[in-house]
Amino acid sequence: MQYVCDAPNGATWFRFETEAEAEAEAKLLRHQVDKYFRRFEAAARESYRAPAGAPGFEQAIGLKGHIARTMPMFLTLRADDGEGLATAMLPPQGRNQINFRIIIVGPNNDDPYAEHADKIEALARHFKIELPRELCFPYA
Repeated sequence: MQYVCDAPNGATWFRFETEAEAEAEAKLLRHQVDKYFRRFEAAARESYRAPAGAPGFEQAIGLKGHIARTMPMFLTLRADDGEGLATAMLPPQGRNQINFRIIIVGPNNDDPYAEHADKIEALARHFKIELPRELCFPYA
């Protein structure tokens, strides 16, 4: 996992970047973020085109960077003891995109805003985007 930013009360936002991390997040928070992670990672891999004229053994150079730039960012909010508090899916590179549905959920797909609105606001400030409950919590 990659550190993203601190949040109030000792919580921290991290980005998970591998299928194993997505599976661990899904198990910890009892939801299906791993399904979405796999879907978007597969689409990003499929859209990759190696540089023209690159030798066969160099075809995958740049793939990891391409995936990081083109697939949504998957983030986890953790308490200082490692407890999973929320999961977020933001647009690629954390930049607003037309027609991209930002999703933020708590354990069991519950609403994380009641307890963690200040921590979600810290993430919003970090990326300079708005993350209102009415647009980001899909079950409101």
